[in-house]
Amino acid sequence: MQHWNFADVFEQVALTQPDTVAIRQGDRLVTYGEMLARVDALGVSLRDRGSVDQDKVGIYLYNSPEYAEAAMASLYARLVPVNTNYRYGDDELAYLWDNADCTTIVFHGTFTERLETLRARCEGVATWVHVDDGTAPCPPWAEPYESLAAPRAVRTTFERSGEDLILLYTGGTTGMPKGVMWPQDDLFRRLNQGGVRRYDLEAPLRAVAELVAQGPTATIVPACPLMHGTGLFSSIECLAEGGTLVLLASRRFSGDELLDTIEATQANVVVIVGDPFARPMLEALRARGSGATIASLNGIISSGAMFSEAVKQGLLEFNDHMLLVDAFSSSEALGMGNSVVGASSTRATAEFTLGEDVRVIAEDGTDVVPGSDVAGRLALGGRLPLGYYKDDEKTAATFLVLDGARYSVPGDWARVRADGSIQLLGRGNQCINTAGEKVFPEEVEEVLKTHPSVRDACVLGVPDERWGEVVMAVVEPRPGTSPDEAELIAHVKERLAHYKAPRRVRVVDTIGRTPAGKMDYARHRSEMTAWLAASA
Repeated sequence: MQHWNFADVFEQVALTQPDTVAIRQGDRLVTYGEMLARVDALGVSLRDRGSVDQDKVGIYLYNSPEYAEAAMASLYARLVPVNTNYRYGDDELAYLWDNADCTTIVFHGTFTERLETLRARCEGVATWVHVDDGTAPCPPWAEPYESLAAPRAVRTTFERSGEDLILLYTGGTTGMPKGVMWPQDDLFRRLNQGGVRRYDLEAPLRAVAELVAQGPTATIVPACPLMHGTGLFSSIECLAEGGTLVLLASRRFSGDELLDTIEATQANVVVIVGDPFARPMLEALRARGSGATIASLNGIISSGAMFSEAVKQGLLEFNDHMLLVDAFSSSEALGMGNSVVGASSTRATAEFTLGEDVRVIAEDGTDVVPGSDVAGRLALGGRLPLGYYKDDEKTAATFLVLDGARYSVPGDWARVRADGSIQLLGRGNQCINTAGEKVFPEEVEEVLKTHPSVRDACVLGVPDERWGEVVMAVVEPRPGTSPDEAELIAHVKERLAHYKAPRRVRVVDTIGRTPAGKMDYARHRSEMTAWLAASA
């Protein structure tokens, strides 16, 4: 049986279509041939500096061609790329690189000043690689990226394995991040089954070249950061399929820049993380009016955050032939479900069709009966990660054996409708227990966001002597509106059970999601507690 490795496939693609553009960012173009030469050189350079099989390479970069090159070079040379959130503070960075056993860090020049002091805490890091972004010169303790990536006269051949790892760190808002260990063969099979160019996964590797020779595939824009799983996984899959990866030039997401990029590149697919990216895109389209065009898009793919039905329908007004794919997945469980919407169809927010090998398990361990209104945890079988890196306790808590088979159960709760579709309720670790009743924040957040004055919302539980916890909400207003607290509470009560409605609603200028679109519940809980105390 063929064992798949992303670098093996990328190598075949690059040799077959060397003149096709692999990466585009603004005016920068990198062809597959150029990228292969740079990936080879960088990988060999890291090997020359002492890295050995499965050593870890921390990638501390904003979206850039160098990010994709560094990730692929790691895989190419049998090293392991480690995504690094560029918003992390010193303690989080030091923890991450120590926990991951990083021996190399590739960083943008803008982070040089921070690393001047932080690197003393990173004793395991032997090699620091400076990517010049015009902000700071290469310090004496680092090496210039361009020197290490300069193409060599002879390309190196590596014997890679489908068991080589990709290490994806996730979390950080409810504790320190944890590394999900994906064997490449399992990850490739998961991603390629939903890709633009689907390979015969039982065929020999030479079949890749035969298929690629038919011509390039899609032009794909990951609008989210590559340090997020959605961005990274969609990017390496794009390169493995022979597509063109288009990266936004700015380091802060802009709906207008995304529209300009789509039009300039005639992009076919945009990858986002739910409403935090889709809403600004829709607002930019509406501001431009009837002249706005996203006609080249065949689809928008979202994963990692809620993609609401109202926003989907708004986007379809500007392109009625594209499909909107809401992929319900997590770093530990890819392919739990999806929701596909076109111009002639609708689907309730957070309603998904179950993927293969998915079960919904009630609290007593039995399968939830469709239409029973019982909430249960989603469990995904089949191709799975090995677990969390160096954390046997969390691995045992998440990866369970059910009826003799191994499942990933990351804590997502759902109800199963009579037709077999699921209504996603949210993560159990954010579930609010008020007087014995479970309230899932995302369910209430989505109702709040249907109010015309609310742009974004965060729902959380605050400790209460009588009820255990009470439901509270934080909302970000739409421009030009002034949300009324009583009206918002009533709005929720009209649509959900009254115990799910927030007791108080705090209005803030911005919810302040992470660059990946994630909600920082811990911060909002702390700020809500302080606000309630000040207003008492």
